[in-house]
Amino acid sequence: MKTLFLILPFLLLAFSTTGHGQELEPLFNGKDLTGLQTTGNWTVNEGVLHLVPREGEKGWKRYDAYLWSEKEYEDFEAELEFKIPPKGNSGFYFRSAKADPVKDGIEVQILDSFGVEKELGHHDMGGIIRTAGPTKNASKPAGEWNKLWIKAVGSKVKVKLNGELIQDIDLAETASKDKPKKGYLSVQDHGLEFWVKSFRARAL
Repeated sequence: MKTLFLILPFLLLAFSTTGHGQELEPLFNGKDLTGLQTTGNWTVNEGVLHLVPREGEKGWKRYDAYLWSEKEYEDFEAELEFKIPPKGNSGFYFRSAKADPVKDGIEVQILDSFGVEKELGHHDMGGIIRTAGPTKNASKPAGEWNKLWIKAVGSKVKVKLNGELIQDIDLAETASKDKPKKGYLSVQDHGLEFWVKSFRARAL
């Protein structure tokens, strides 16, 4: 019995540090933009990254204003905790080039899709643009925190939204089969307000 009590704390520690999300490296440190790259409108307020577009800014083609990881990832696991306003729109890019992530990258759509009852397409929340719509609507209402989890190994990609598996696909069998196999992680500046509470990743 004494041996069991000695081993138990180590077993509990092992269980607490397994599973996705536990060993990811913070790309956002909760204080400032150290470790991230952008020329855009991101500021840190009370531990949260807040995007407020400048007057007159619209659209999504200011690629240098996106929030970029400092290093490139090939196989990886990442997690983004975010909040959008009503009718909000953004995107999470992976294996992307900084010059043109739309052309040379893969985007997981972020959109205010809460309550949408139609069949979801690639432009709805959790869809992979020009590739596949999510299998279910796991969106939370605008103004609430959503958690996006992505794992990419080779051509296999899994996406969870708020703990629900919404993508489990092989890119080799889709329109994204010729996309780059390595690149940066990025959060889009769509010219709309956006909040990030946590941004973490690790290479696999």
